[in-house]
Amino acid sequence: MLVKLISAAIHGVGAQPVWIEVHLSRGIRFSLVGLPDNAVRESHERIVSALQVNGMDLPRKQIVINMAPADLRKEGTSYDLPLIVGIMAAGDYIPVDSFESSLFIGELSLDGHLQPVRGILPVAVLAAEMGLKRLILPEENAPEAAVVKGLEVYGMKDINEVVRFLKKEEKKEPQKCPDFFSEKSATFHCPDFADVKGQEEVKRAIEVACAGGHNLIMIGPPGAGKTMIANCIPGVLPPMTLQESLETTKIHSVAGKTDSVHALLVERPFRSPHHSISSVALIGGGSKPQPGEISLAHNGVLFLDELPEFQHSVLEVLRQPLEDRKIRISRASYAIDYPAGFMLVASMNP
Repeated sequence: MLVKLISAAIHGVGAQPVWIEVHLSRGIRFSLVGLPDNAVRESHERIVSALQVNGMDLPRKQIVINMAPADLRKEGTSYDLPLIVGIMAAGDYIPVDSFESSLFIGELSLDGHLQPVRGILPVAVLAAEMGLKRLILPEENAPEAAVVKGLEVYGMKDINEVVRFLKKEEKKEPQKCPDFFSEKSATFHCPDFADVKGQEEVKRAIEVACAGGHNLIMIGPPGAGKTMIANCIPGVLPPMTLQESLETTKIHSVAGKTDSVHALLVERPFRSPHHSISSVALIGGGSKPQPGEISLAHNGVLFLDELPEFQHSVLEVLRQPLEDRKIRISRASYAIDYPAGFMLVASMNP
């Protein structure tokens, strides 16, 4: 018996579809193909435990699972949910037609509970663009995914709830999207220029820089208030539009810096890395590519305190992102574009 369902892989700040194909035949063997990493291969143990704890067994047949496209590297634990749903459908625990036009993503605990994963907003955007009707994922990730319009988002606590929902034994309402922007005035907590006594010329210069999107450097003796003034800059910048908020949230979601409370970022980001930061941490990349500080500051402020203390090589990598407002990271195994439209603010002693 062959079962197909859809999941997704994160690539840069976007997502790509991954088709999970589960085939059962005579024999006793478990094979997982399609360029999975170790975290994906270890899903076998989590799936077996989750099935047994919840009163089900792994089908006693040869199970071959293909994750297509086969040339795309599959990383992380977010494929646990689609894998176990595919196995249960192939083993006649749930009907095959119950997950048509649905995308699954989520991590399994050994007892069958679903754990949140990163990069949910790009996955939800992908599902909507593909014309899918439903997104089934862990409960903690549901508020973030519900931001995308035209998609029914169902947050699940455990695999038992998923089975009951797919077998239509339990009705569940899709997650509603909170109106984040109407709550902005109540949730916006930022230092304000009203707390800064004096320094009228500096505050005026910052107002001009914010109005024109210019970069800024403050030079003054220790204790003059440079760091405090820099922390007030997000409060002077105009409120984010919905499009800017979605762009920024996608980056933070991929980096795993969102939660169910702050599912959509409505405040402009303010990033202030330590002067010991490496160039990879600043611009992004690594063996498992992640956005760097300049991308996390997209549509916000990147503050470099004590500018001369930063390594020369680290400051040099800022030249191209400041001009292009994006950073392209090319390595032997991947090439990724991350947005980097930030306002650079620096401070230093004379």
